Amino acid sequence: MRVLMVSDVYFPRINGVSTSIETFRSALSAQGVAVSLVVPRYGDEAAAPGVIRVAARRVLGDPEDRLAHYGKLRRATLKAAVDCDVIHIQTPFAAHYAGLHAARALNKPVIATYHTLFEEYLQHYIPWFPATLLRGLARRFSRGQCNALDAVIVPSSAMRTRLRNYGVTRPLHVLPTGIPANAFEPGEATRFRVDQGIAPNRPVVLFVGRVAHEKNICFLLDVVARARRCLPDLLFLITGEGPAQKDLARRASELGLDGAVRFLGYLDRRHELPAAYAAADAFIFASRTETQGLVLLEAMAQRCPVVGLSIMGTADILEAKRGCRIGPDDPAGFADVLLQLLNDPLARAQLGDDARSYAREWSDQVLAQRLATLYQSLAR
Repeated sequence: MRVLMVSDVYFPRINGVSTSIETFRSALSAQGVAVSLVVPRYGDEAAAPGVIRVAARRVLGDPEDRLAHYGKLRRATLKAAVDCDVIHIQTPFAAHYAGLHAARALNKPVIATYHTLFEEYLQHYIPWFPATLLRGLARRFSRGQCNALDAVIVPSSAMRTRLRNYGVTRPLHVLPTGIPANAFEPGEATRFRVDQGIAPNRPVVLFVGRVAHEKNICFLLDVVARARRCLPDLLFLITGEGPAQKDLARRASELGLDGAVRFLGYLDRRHELPAAYAAADAFIFASRTETQGLVLLEAMAQRCPVVGLSIMGTADILEAKRGCRIGPDDPAGFADVLLQLLNDPLARAQLGDDARSYAREWSDQVLAQRLATLYQSLAR
């Protein structure tokens, strides 16, 4: 079976969508599904088999993303779709319309993965626009796009409920991104601490993700500030990049966290990121808009216990209460839960072992098999 995925984002742009595409693409090959991609060109990326790069321009005020030339994206998608069995759209911008056009022109089945909760996401970037009106527009936009497809994939049951409430009538399939086997290869925790100049016994908490306002990192800064009253040595590592970094650095200084918070930027996913997870005593996460929260499972795969808010997509992972502690949605209560874990090495070790075992249940091969079955049902 041949599948064409079309997306407005892909590596070298690092985010959850890029990771999901690559994880499924790799795992699907073992299921007899060959996946080709049509994605933007970011610079001078080397040619890669099955990856079609389309000319793109920079986005004003956003150095990370690229906006593909729509005419070229549409033509490339139409050409690549001729020999495919299913078209799979990964993002709701130019890629959505290019994929939909190709599907209609060639009479091919078309599906999309709804990765991002735009209803909550957009208000962080258009704060001057009335929030109620913005949410209504986002719901209408999403409903129209989803109902134009043959089926929609959502990464969590919470997203399925949200889209049903929007009025989406097309079939909705809950299918999260899985964890590849290499995520379980032990990270070099000792080397990471040495390289970062962190003492072996210093307590460390970690956040991994886009450094953006919708990730609710400011909440975590408040948590760390409160936790340091009882654990003065506590260090907070923030891995990733994004538009909120200057604001967060300013807030950290206001909270007296100079020297207690480090922004590490992007880390190499193959070696450095697993080492960071392994070196941390806990992974902390407070996003209220996640559609899945893949980083929670990545942390668990490295025996790093999670303390997080169980809201939206993260609930599917955290509500099993394995390898994690669920924190309340207030900084003081969250800090108390975190301190209980950090001050109990035995419980932390036991939770880490359970986390690793639980993460294995989210195997990329198991989830890729489910996606392959869905593709086959649509192509009949």
